[in-house]
Parts: sequence; structure tokens; C-alpha cells
Amino acid sequence: MGKKKKGGKYLTRKALTEKIEALFERNEGKSFELKSVFRELGLDTHPARMLCMDILKDLILDDVITEKPKYTYRLKTENQTAEGLFHRKANGKNTFKPDSGGKSILVAERNSMHAMDGDRVRVTMLARRRNHIREAQVTDILERADKSFVGRLQVNKEISFLLTEDRTLANDILIPKHRLGGAKNGDKVVVKIVEWPENAKNPVGKVIAVLGQSGDNNTEMNAILAEYGLPYSYPKHVEEAANQIPEEIPESEIRQREDMRDVTTFTIDPRDAKDFDDAISIRKINANLWEVGVHIADVTYYVQEGSVIDKEALNRATSVYLVDRTVPMLPERLCNKICSLRPDEDKLTYSVIFLLNAKAEVKDWHIARTVTRSNRRFIYEEVQQVLEAHGEASDADLGMPGDHCEPENPAYAPAENFAEELITLNRMAKELRARRFQNGAVNFDRFETRFEIDEKGVPLSVYFKVAKDANKLVEEFMLLANRTVAESIGKVPKNKKVKTMVYRIHDQPDPDKLMALADFVTKFGHRVRVTGNKEDVSRNLNKLLADVKNKAEQNVVETITLRSMMKAVYSTTNIGHFGLAFDYYTHFTSPIRRYPDMMVHRLLTRYAQGGRSASKEKYEELCDHSSKMEQLAAQAERASIKYKQVEFMQKRLGEVYDGTISGVTEYGLYVEIDENKCEGMIPLRDLSDDYYEFDEKNYCLWGRRKHHRYSLGDPLRIRVARANLEKKQLDFTLADE
Repeated sequence: MGKKKKGGKYLTRKALTEKIEALFERNEGKSFELKSVFRELGLDTHPARMLCMDILKDLILDDVITEKPKYTYRLKTENQTAEGLFHRKANGKNTFKPDSGGKSILVAERNSMHAMDGDRVRVTMLARRRNHIREAQVTDILERADKSFVGRLQVNKEISFLLTEDRTLANDILIPKHRLGGAKNGDKVVVKIVEWPENAKNPVGKVIAVLGQSGDNNTEMNAILAEYGLPYSYPKHVEEAANQIPEEIPESEIRQREDMRDVTTFTIDPRDAKDFDDAISIRKINANLWEVGVHIADVTYYVQEGSVIDKEALNRATSVYLVDRTVPMLPERLCNKICSLRPDEDKLTYSVIFLLNAKAEVKDWHIARTVTRSNRRFIYEEVQQVLEAHGEASDADLGMPGDHCEPENPAYAPAENFAEELITLNRMAKELRARRFQNGAVNFDRFETRFEIDEKGVPLSVYFKVAKDANKLVEEFMLLANRTVAESIGKVPKNKKVKTMVYRIHDQPDPDKLMALADFVTKFGHRVRVTGNKEDVSRNLNKLLADVKNKAEQNVVETITLRSMMKAVYSTTNIGHFGLAFDYYTHFTSPIRRYPDMMVHRLLTRYAQGGRSASKEKYEELCDHSSKMEQLAAQAERASIKYKQVEFMQKRLGEVYDGTISGVTEYGLYVEIDENKCEGMIPLRDLSDDYYEFDEKNYCLWGRRKHHRYSLGDPLRIRVARANLEKKQLDFTLADE
């Protein structure tokens, strides 16, 4: 007897499509995993299954079925209308993101009703054309986004225009004379669109703020803030409210707190810091036990929830750090004076107090509202000098460029009265750090670009801020406090309900990006395994980062590794922090400059007083807002650095530098100058020796005729060709051309 042929009778594409559609129509509302589809249709040969998967993809594109989660399918029954957010793009390929989730849908410019970026809209799905992507048409604009545009004003005799670099707008904004608001030709201004007639090419706007003349440093920094929707001035009524807050601490408040004013306490901050929101205290209990206190400014004692100061702080959500200034979250009277833990002043603090042995093992801890008094303000360099003078600095620090102290150098005697405390804390911090990496924390030690600038904001030189032992000392104790606070609320017995808490979460890396990283590093002779549990992944990433240390490819490999990471965000749903290898983590230590820390302080106080769990929905909204504002602040900071890089290189046109390819795109090569980390582009049009194609998977451009490759990480000799401050754009050419 012959074998039964697997898969039954051969099915044509048309016949199998009909069977698949019938299966889903019979089971409206039911989801099928891929294996279930095969089983239901009796598909047990490889060709039949591959054909089935191909048809399923087509049915998804044709809106017949939907796939959610991956490889799980059901009949699509949603209405042909939907509501959500509109995202405008300069190339006219706008998108609509449905409230219900799922992929973004294309909205061609002709179907956009002139909706603006961020508008809430209602759309109708257009009939799908075979082998074309899904499209929608805006039918109603439900809510206008509070969107403004920043640019340079061009005033002509008849009409004026805003020339903006905003990539969400393809056309300049037309501004009638009566809506100029006193602005003059060449001014940097902020403009709101007031109308966009149906058949008009250009939107019509009005000037709502004049920032100043283009090219002026203050004007350009404020323009960067305005570009990202961030405030560039502080409301007078909020400052006036802060001026009403008394500086003196009532005796009645001191009596309610743990008094730690007689314990040795100091702050350690950057040289130019004014808002000292954390301090560390230390005292010896016995030969092998120390009490270490992490003391944080008690901002929420002064800022009541719902007050005008609180509302402004919530709106900002974070302080913003540009190259030449800090734009504070709180009024200056609070952040630099009343709340700041300045030396020789009594201050109200929120503290986590630990009992630690010499190996930095926590023997006991408690959280308390305290009153403290800082004995000294250290800057990082002073602490580093103390550590080096006593032979306590790491070899890595001593190997860095710059001046170093010889051990037992008496030149640093002013800090000698705290040398034992600093050395003890440093040794404990190294123990904490070592354990953190043993547990799977990822070791990113990245430098930060900084500028030395004159009184007019003109960049004079570039230098790099690198974390040394003094920085890491502070970091480890802040991490310990943040983790402990998160555990104090989130870590409960199995039968007990967890109260609402604000966590700082960091998801595991994107698997596809990790695979791309693994492929990429092979070109440098490195191998990294990116599969396994999260401990395996982090251990392998750390090995890779250690292997590239001090090698030519270090910066580019670290950059690609960072790009594979997810962004850390705030949430009331705890999933742990992958990068730090903590199961529980929050932000508690910087309430002067971060609103989530204020939220954590309030929740701690509420629960310490026996309060019920706070509204998860309310705090999740606050977390989402804080995460978004943090991202905007980071983008503004990067934009200010880019502006100063272009301004710095403007005086160096024609000069030749060694660089490294830091980015590859379809329109050219990004190159970072080795000596100052200023980044510019070699446009594709300037690579005239061949016709180049972009290989996205391998991060390279390759020539069709000569087969030359320009790959990420390759060294290049470049010449500075153009510097456009308006666009924050540097252009390079190959030096040998």
C-alpha cells in the first residue's frame, strides 16, 4: 500500500485564499495562531505552509484580517472611520496613528485637510488598491495641537514669511503685516498658524513672540527652547509666589524630624552647580560599621501639590541644560537658595540612612524626613585630588590625560579633615559598583562634550567630561538610595497588594537591533552573543564593551550598542531596569530638577502617614508627561551642542582633520572629527568618483563601478567645507579631493 501524500490535494493560491477567508469568516472574533491555521486547513507540507503565510500577509495589507500579537490572526471588523493623532512630514507622506493602536497609516497631502502635526483628527480609510499600502483621508480636525514654529522672519514690501527649519512643514508660513507684532526683518520669532485656506499653498500665521536678532547667542538659545516647545522665561507670578515662601525653618518642624545636623555632611557637585539637591553624611559606628546618609532636598515641604509653583514645575517636568545655561524647573529662589543644600545652613531633607559594613553590605536602613547641615561644599575635582593624594584613585583615572596628584601631596591639606570619610565612601562605592556589574549592569562610561565659552557665549574650546572615581562615588550612593526607595514600596509579600509607585524602568534591548549589532562588530574582529536571558545578554555586552576599550572602533561600537538599547522611562508598572540590573528602581534623589522625584517624595509621605494607594491612572499620566518632557529636554540639549559645534568650526573652514565615519545614510556620510567630536556630513553629491548605493544592513555606501565601500567606523581625512548656523549643519569634503 502506497504512502498517503502529505497535505492532500494541491491548492492553488486562489483556492487557498478562499479557504483562509472562509475560516476567519466562520469564526468572527476568534484569534488563530499560525500553527492553528495550518492545522485547521490541513496544511502539512512546507510549500503549502509558505503559500499560506504569503496569503496571510496579503490579507493583512488588504484589511481583511489583523495580526496582533505577532503570528496571531483574526478577522478585521473595525469600522472604516477612526480617531487618533496626525503627524505631518515635509515630504507630504503624512501619517495617522489610531487611538486603538496598531501601525501608522499613510495620509497623502491631498487628503490631509491641512491638518497640523499633533492634531487630533478623524479619518476615513480609503479603499485598498492591490499591492499598495493602506491609506486614510482626514475628514474632521477634532482638536488643534498647541503647535508653534520658530524661524527667521523675512519681511518684504507686500508680505512676510517665516523661514523655518521645522521638518514637519513643507512650505514657509505667510505672515500679513498686521500680524507681525513689531518684529523686523531678520528677527528670530515664534509663530502660530491661524488659518490655512483650503486651496492655498502656504499657511497663514501671526508672530506671538520676538526672540531677538538672528545670530545673537541669547536669541539662538531661546529659539532652540521654543523650537521644542520648552519655556525660555519664568512667569513672574510664579516667581512672586516663591518670594512669599519664608526661608526660616519653624522650630515645630525641626522637632518632628530626625535631627542630623551634628553628623559630618557634605555635597559633591560640578564646579558651576548652584542647585545642590543631594548630600552625603557619614559617621563611624564601630570598627566595621558606618552610618551613611543620602540626604535629598525636601522640595515638597515648600511646594504644595496643586499650587501655582507646582503647576509650573509639572508643566516643565524637568530642568533643561543647554551649553551655556540651565533653564530651571523651579523658581530660582527655591532651586538655588531655600531648597539648595548650601554649606553651613540648616536644611530640610528627605533621607535614606544606611548601616553599612566595609564591604558596603547593607545591614539596616530607614527612610526619614530630616534636618541636616552641610559642613562643606566639594567640587568633583577636589574629591578626586584627595583620592589621588592618598593613593585611592583607580588606575583608569590615573591613566587619563591631565594633571594628577602625587600620593601624600600636602598641597590638598584644606580637605584633609574629611579625607578618611571620602576614602571610606570611595571604597564602599567601588564595592557597590563591582556587585552591580556582577549582577548584570551594562557598563557604559561615555564622555560628554563640553565647551569653554566667553561672556558672549562664543565657544573658545572643546573639552570632554569623563566620570572619574569622585563622580562614581556620588553615583553609587544615589543609585543605592533610589533602589531602596523603590523596594520600600514595590517589594511586598505575595498576598499583599502593591501600592501605586513611580518607577524608572528600562526594558530589555530590541532583539533585532542586537542581531544587527552582532553582525556589525564582526567587521572589527569581535564576536558577541545576543541570545539567552537578560543576564547573559548584559554579560556579553559588557565583554564587548571591554574588548573595544581604547581601540579605534570604541566610539562607534559603543554608539551602535547604545542604539540597540530601549529608552528608560517613568511608569507605575514596574518591569525593572535592564541597564542597571535592578528589579526595582525609581528617581528620588533630584527633586529640584525632576518632577518625578517630587512625585516619589509625595507618595512616600502619603504612605508613611497611612494613606491609601494613590490613583494609578493619575500617576501613569504624570509619568507619561514626564517621560515626554525629558525627551524634549534631551533633544534641546543636543541641539544646543550642535549649534556650538557649528559655531566653533565656522572659524576653521578649509582646515583638515582626521575623523571617523559616525553615521551612514542614503544621502551621505556623517563624520566625527577625532580631536573635538564635532560632527558633519559629506553629502552624497560630493562623492563624485562613483555611483554609490546605501546598504542599510551593513551600515555602508558602496560604489557600483569601483566597488569602494565607506563603512561605519572607517577613518577618513576630511576638510571643513561649509558651516550653516541657521540649519546647525556642518558640511565636510574628503581632504584628498
